[in-house]
Amino acid sequence: MHPHEVFLVPRIPRLPTPTPLPHLMATIGIALIGTGGIALANHLPGIALCPEARVVALCDAHPGALERAKAATGVSVATTDYREILTRDDVHAVIICTPNDVHAPLSIAAAKAGKHVLCEKPLAMDLAESRAMLAAAEAAKVRHMTAFTYRFVPAMVYMTHLVRSGALGTPWHFRAQRFQDWGRRNLGWRQIKAHAATGELGDMLSHRIDFGFLLAGRLARVVAQTRKLVSHREGVPSELDDWVGMLGEFASGTTGVWESTKLATGRGEGGRSHDVCEVNGSEGTAVYEQGRPHEILIGRAGGRELRREPVPREFQTWPGSSRDPAVGDPITTFRYDQDVEFIHAIRDGRPCFSSFVDGVRTQAAMEAVLLSERTGRWEDVPEV
Repeated sequence: MHPHEVFLVPRIPRLPTPTPLPHLMATIGIALIGTGGIALANHLPGIALCPEARVVALCDAHPGALERAKAATGVSVATTDYREILTRDDVHAVIICTPNDVHAPLSIAAAKAGKHVLCEKPLAMDLAESRAMLAAAEAAKVRHMTAFTYRFVPAMVYMTHLVRSGALGTPWHFRAQRFQDWGRRNLGWRQIKAHAATGELGDMLSHRIDFGFLLAGRLARVVAQTRKLVSHREGVPSELDDWVGMLGEFASGTTGVWESTKLATGRGEGGRSHDVCEVNGSEGTAVYEQGRPHEILIGRAGGRELRREPVPREFQTWPGSSRDPAVGDPITTFRYDQDVEFIHAIRDGRPCFSSFVDGVRTQAAMEAVLLSERTGRWEDVPEV
């Protein structure tokens, strides 16, 4: 027997049973609302993997961004008014890639118009907004998805499988770190409270809070601190946190530790900077490193060191994705699978993996973090 064969257990079901929509369209028309780098670099290639979907309309508040998107996509339907998009019969779903302050009004309007919604994270400016978004989508019976992109890193897909299949035993500890060096560069709308609500907390730690829910279940309470260490970025006031650290306790008793910063000098930025998540269980340990998306570190009870192992081929792409994991930079290409999941959920009439429910749960934890920052005490995470 291979010394780590215990971990190579069959993939467990993760997606609900499809219930096809009664009048499903032959082609799923997608509108991009917000046509900046994330929309073009992440979502456009993902949509291209799905022959049943195509981009049919573009919307952006900035005419220059809209013109660049038209040139990149060849899509002629383009407007600065999202209401024009939502009245179109050929638009069945929207992907929202805008500043945080308009996530809620755009998502709610899209749901009321009967459009399926994929929205970037964090889902909203606060918990109340995120709850309203979920309620509107549920009332309209549309598919809804939060863009927790890193769930689709092959190493995280496999790590989730290991935890949920019981291969690691009872999870005792969860921890996640995201360290980047953004120095004093301007962050645009992300450093303005009226547009972003939070800084590093919503930008990068929200993904890792989602990891906690994904791997350890309901987060019960937290104690946390945030820091704003750079007050001006390239001459522009920076109003939001650069660093956040938190301790958590899950309902299961699992402990949690998180830290995220934009000021880890010398760490660089992007997919190859420090991004680690670890689960220690009674029977084993698994460590995810985003910079090594096709590998995972594994340790087992009684061992003296962790061993680096390849992610099995069946976990290197999302179920149903036609993406070839050997083509392109794996630090980037995993991102396309979240759009495959969104489109397939629409096609199959089932809930999305990483729905608005997951976005609201993370928003609830963020709200508890901010309350703990003010009180200096442990605070309960509202249940969703």
